[in-house]
Amino acid sequence: MSHWMKNSRRRNSTFRIKLALAVIGILGFLCVADTVYEAAKTLRQLDAIEAERDGWQRPLAVIEALDLQEANTVVDLGCGSGYFALKLSSVVDPSGKVYAVDIRRLSLVFLWACSIRKNKPNIKTVLAQPEDSHLSSHTNAVLLSNTYHELERPDEILDRVFQSLVPGGRLVVVDPKTTEHGDLSAGSVEDRLRGRGFDIVMREDRFIDQAGRGEWWLIVARRP
Repeated sequence: MSHWMKNSRRRNSTFRIKLALAVIGILGFLCVADTVYEAAKTLRQLDAIEAERDGWQRPLAVIEALDLQEANTVVDLGCGSGYFALKLSSVVDPSGKVYAVDIRRLSLVFLWACSIRKNKPNIKTVLAQPEDSHLSSHTNAVLLSNTYHELERPDEILDRVFQSLVPGGRLVVVDPKTTEHGDLSAGSVEDRLRGRGFDIVMREDRFIDQAGRGEWWLIVARRP
């Protein structure tokens, strides 16, 4: 084989490698671009859902029940995509902390992205497990919104919440009366809270009347 033919084959081989790398690079870019587009689309959808939720959720009343001050530490337990965590961030600024806790990693990823986009650096996302909420100590308040009925071991979670709260710290529980697991009365949850050592500050059995889902109740408890 001549020297020219060897060089020609080397050039062809190099060209094929470069072409393959270019194709892989283009495909990778398209995948990333599609992922970014879908993520941005989801974030816009979350903004729309939050705006609609403002109309019935009574977020200001829920936040007021937490009795927060600047520089406090608050936990949004079962935060989802961060509807309340994002609002609580402004309440405890400038030196307060919001721990957004959930067992769903994807929800936390979207909340992390929203916190950057909306400049909320005091939100810390925490991936929990059903049996371990990873609550930190010296917490001023904990919010359980639309989450209590999903707890697999409510007594264990309530014990952890109690231990995490400072004396006088509040736990606010907001939940629909009718859930996918059946009816959940405010009275039964109040009894359980008292059994775990909490004092009951207030209870509102008809806190919200949501179209299509019915009544929600609210309980405000505190660690003595």
